Amino acid sequence: MLYLKKANYDDIEQEFLSVNNTPADENGFINEWCDVSREDFAEKALTPMIDAESGKGLPEGYVPETFFFLWNDDEIVGQFRLRHYLCPSLVEGAGHIGYFIHREHRGKGYATEGLRLLLEEARKIVPEDEIYLRLDKGNTASLRVMQKNGGRLHHEDEHKYYVRIKK
Repeated sequence: MLYLKKANYDDIEQEFLSVNNTPADENGFINEWCDVSREDFAEKALTPMIDAESGKGLPEGYVPETFFFLWNDDEIVGQFRLRHYLCPSLVEGAGHIGYFIHREHRGKGYATEGLRLLLEEARKIVPEDEIYLRLDKGNTASLRVMQKNGGRLHHEDEHKYYVRIKK
């Protein structure tokens, strides 16, 4: 069974493995903690993930965001980020949601279901009328995931598609 679970200390071992096995930047999903050692993971990665939900310790110009792991029964298959509201840089940038499915779990519908679950959370938190997403033009699988969840192509530039999903 697929479900989302917020980053937490109880699942630190599996969360570390998930973060450690996520590239620094793949298809626009940025993992700033890919090189953090297991010894430093709690302090340098997990604590900031958890604190970001309340806005604690965020750099200037950042908004609160909640980090979720997508679980299939007892295994993490992906990661999702939900930024709580838009600031000017997010309107023309990454938007509300970012997600990553580990390579060995792609093509199984996990991204589609994970995004559906995250949209349920977003509709409770996000004040805007639409959920903003952005993706690399080469990532057509992600575009299909967004479209399956009600996404429509809003606009594009040379490298990115910008998608909106009604709240």
